[in-house]
Amino acid sequence: MIVMTDLGGTDPDDVQSLMHLLLCADRIDIEGLISTQAWIDDADHTDCIRKVVENYRKVYPCLRCHSDGFPTPEKLDSIITRGQEKAHISGIGMGKDSDGSDWIIKVVCDNNDNRPVWIAAWGGMNTLAQALLKASVIYDKERFDAFRSKIRIYDILGQDDAGAWIAHNYPDITYIRNKEVYGWAPDDKWIDDNVQGISPFGTSYPDRIWATEGDSPAFMYMYSNGLNVPEHPDWGGWGGRFSLICQKNVRGMDFVEKSGKDESAFGDYYMYVSAPEGVNAINRWKNHIYNDFAARIKWTTTTDYSAANHHPVAVVNGNNDNSPVFIKANGGEQITLDASESIDSDKDSLSFLWQIYTEAGTFCGDVEITGTDSPICSITLPETIKEDDTLHLILAVTDNGTPSLTAYKRIVISPTALRHLKTEI
Repeated sequence: MIVMTDLGGTDPDDVQSLMHLLLCADRIDIEGLISTQAWIDDADHTDCIRKVVENYRKVYPCLRCHSDGFPTPEKLDSIITRGQEKAHISGIGMGKDSDGSDWIIKVVCDNNDNRPVWIAAWGGMNTLAQALLKASVIYDKERFDAFRSKIRIYDILGQDDAGAWIAHNYPDITYIRNKEVYGWAPDDKWIDDNVQGISPFGTSYPDRIWATEGDSPAFMYMYSNGLNVPEHPDWGGWGGRFSLICQKNVRGMDFVEKSGKDESAFGDYYMYVSAPEGVNAINRWKNHIYNDFAARIKWTTTTDYSAANHHPVAVVNGNNDNSPVFIKANGGEQITLDASESIDSDKDSLSFLWQIYTEAGTFCGDVEITGTDSPICSITLPETIKEDDTLHLILAVTDNGTPSLTAYKRIVISPTALRHLKTEI
């Protein structure tokens, strides 16, 4: 994931989100931190990003005692760059390359890594637009097609006109624009009690001016936890749930128009938008998100593994990674799912909850589940399920530590062989 952020402006929410992201960096591969504009021209704020990383450096020795995956401060320092000097699509053009736009090209073109590169836009999009413009010139069609095929976008609110330009000119790029980012975050008292009052890292977490962590859904969408599946926007998770089909001409923030820009100037464009439940797609998981944040803040206070809580591992029918389990079954069949091998490194007691995630699937009828709060459950597929229907069953495994932490397993069930099949049992 590459983060493009307008951190350093009036609103401290980007600082809040970056601090939270760095605490989750064992679950998210951060490959770029780019200082960008939003709807107005602004100064270079890479120094503000480095200040957050410097605070991370102080607690890194503690964090690495609780999880192996945290990047070194040196790695993070090496991926901080500045994007375009001028805001909006008018800030791009031949000869207007920036360190940030060149960095995007470098990361996307890494031939040793075939994974998609998610661009999390916490500010404007024109640094990515510049990267695409340059790549379209320096690469032949085949290589430019391959370049675009690796890019995915999660855009918070639409904060300049460059997003519309990208979506219009490159409709093959997966583009999520989330305008339902407020209403999930902890209140001020929770932040004071669980973040700012806990550790030296937490004390540097700024008070909100407007909303808390407005940009965090973009990285929560990428958090590897057994629930989130970024390649399927309509499946839902910590970062929200989005439409199955792209919607037409999704306008950005009103500040774009107020700054004299017109997203309609580029013609029609299409993006994935928030599903009908809006921010409630995040709220259904918010207590788990809060506890995860609080536990990670606790990690910054101690090198003693036994003094903090850690996540359980959900294991279903022997599958212990974070990828979904796919099951082919017909109407009337009974399926047994066994999570009794789930483990907790702290030796905490575990509770289990199996639930149908109705909105994520295509079957809307009642489904019979036996043992919803047991390690082993059975599910009987309704006779009315159609051949191309899907059911999403979510297992939540929660420990009794302080704070309690949850791991997930997503089971996708359908009568037909499923696309993107990874595991079939």
